[in-house]
Amino acid sequence: MTTTQLHPVILSGGSGTRLWPLSRSQHPKQLLPLTGGEETLLQATALRVGRLPDTAPPLVIANEAHRFVVAEQLREIGVTPSRLLLEPFGRNTAPAAALAALQVSAEDPEAILALLPADHLIRDEAAFAAAIERALAAAAEGWLVAFGITPDRPETGYGYIKLGRALDGIDGVSAIERFVEKPDRATAESYLASGDYLWNSGMFVARADLLLEELERLQPALLAACGDALANAKADLDFLRLEEAAFERIAGVSFDYAVMEKTERAAVVPCDLAWNDLGAWPALWEAGEKDADGNVVQGAAIALDSHGNYLRSEQGVIATLGVENMIVISMKDAVLVIPRDRADEAGKLTAAAKAEALPQADDPLVVHRPWGTYEDIDAADGFRVKRIVVKPGGRLSLQRHHHRSEHWVVVRGRATVTRGEETVILEANQSTFIPVGETHRLENTEETPLHLIEVQCGDYVGEDDIERLDDVYKRDS
Repeated sequence: MTTTQLHPVILSGGSGTRLWPLSRSQHPKQLLPLTGGEETLLQATALRVGRLPDTAPPLVIANEAHRFVVAEQLREIGVTPSRLLLEPFGRNTAPAAALAALQVSAEDPEAILALLPADHLIRDEAAFAAAIERALAAAAEGWLVAFGITPDRPETGYGYIKLGRALDGIDGVSAIERFVEKPDRATAESYLASGDYLWNSGMFVARADLLLEELERLQPALLAACGDALANAKADLDFLRLEEAAFERIAGVSFDYAVMEKTERAAVVPCDLAWNDLGAWPALWEAGEKDADGNVVQGAAIALDSHGNYLRSEQGVIATLGVENMIVISMKDAVLVIPRDRADEAGKLTAAAKAEALPQADDPLVVHRPWGTYEDIDAADGFRVKRIVVKPGGRLSLQRHHHRSEHWVVVRGRATVTRGEETVILEANQSTFIPVGETHRLENTEETPLHLIEVQCGDYVGEDDIERLDDVYKRDS
C-alpha cells in the first residue's frame, strides 16, 4: 500500500446550463443540493476527499463570480482549502489541471494530484477510496490515470475509454487503448456488449511534475499562459485571483483532449462507484429515489396516473394527470416542462433565455454575498422589496445610493445600523429610513442570523447604484 500524500484538486468552474432553471450561471449545479440531502455537490466532494487517508487540504479552483458562496459552503462544513484559485471566466479543465500542477509543484514537484469535478455524485465511497489507492500506485510509477466507470447501460451522453493491456505489477490498472467521443445508440450498445469500454468519468490522478512535462510537450502555449496567470495573480482575502490578461490567452480545452488522448502514459482504473455526473435532468431521474410508478418527486407534487417523471417543486404544487416520462420543474420565477428523452437539450432554453436578456438565465433566486444573502420579493417601476439575511458577524459595506431611498424593517434578530453620524440598534418589529445620498451601513454583531425586509424607492433600484466607501470584503462589485 502506497503512503504517498494525495493533493485533491476540486474543479468548481462549471455553469450547469443543462439543469436550468434550477442551475444558473451565477449559482450553478455544484453549489446546489440536488439529490435530496442538505449538502451541496461541492460540499459532498470536499467531505468525500477529506475522508481519504493521508490527504492534503484540497486546492479549489472556482469562477470568480462564485467566490463568496464557494468559500461560505466550505466554511459551513469545516473545510479549509490549501488555496482557492479564482478564474475570471471559464476555460475548461486543461488550464485548471495546469494551474493546479504549477501551484502544488512549487512546494512538492512529486506531489500526486487528483483532479475531481465538484458536481459528481459518488455513493460508494469505499469503492472510491479503493480506486484512489490503485490510481496512486500507478501515478507513482509515472502514469496519468483516468477513472473509468463500468457501464451498466448503453449511455450516449458520456465519452468512453477503451481498455488496453493490464499494467505489469499494478493491480487493477490498465493502459488506455483510445478515447472515444459520445457514441450513437447502436455504437453504445456494442460497447456495452463487448466489455472493453468504460465511461470516461472526467476524474484523473497524476504526479504534478509528470503532468507538467506532458503539458510542456503537448500544450506549451497553454502552460506558458497559465504560468503567467499564476505568477501575476493577486491575493485577495482568502482568494488568489488569476491575472485576467494572461488568462485571456489561454485556450479553452478539456484535459482529456489536451493531454490524455495524446500522451503515451495514459492509464485507467476500472471502477464501479455508484457514480453519476448529474449533467442533465435525466441523470437526476436516474439517481433519484423512485415511487411505485417510477416518478422521482422532490417538493410538493400530486402525480395521478403518471409514470417515469422527474417532478421538482421549489415553489407551489405540481399536479400531473396521465403524464409520462416528463421533466417538470416549478420555481418562483420559471417553470420548465420538457420530455425526458429531450432533456439533454435544455441548454438550448438557457441560450434562448440569455438571448432574450431574461434575468432568469443567470440570476439565482437567492443571491449570496460574503455577509449573507438577499432575495427579491417584489418589484415594479420605482420600487423593489427584498428579504435580507445577515449572518452572525456579517457587515455590509459603508455605502450610499444616488437614486433610491431605503426602508428597513427588522423581523428577526438585532441590527446595528450606521446612518450618517449616528449608530442605532434595531430590534425585531423596529424600522429605520435611509434617505437618498445618506451614508449607511448594516451589520449583525449577534450570534444568530439577522432577518429584515428592505423596501427601496426611487427612479432607479438596480444593484449597481452602490457607492462603497469602506468594505471589509474589499469588493469592487
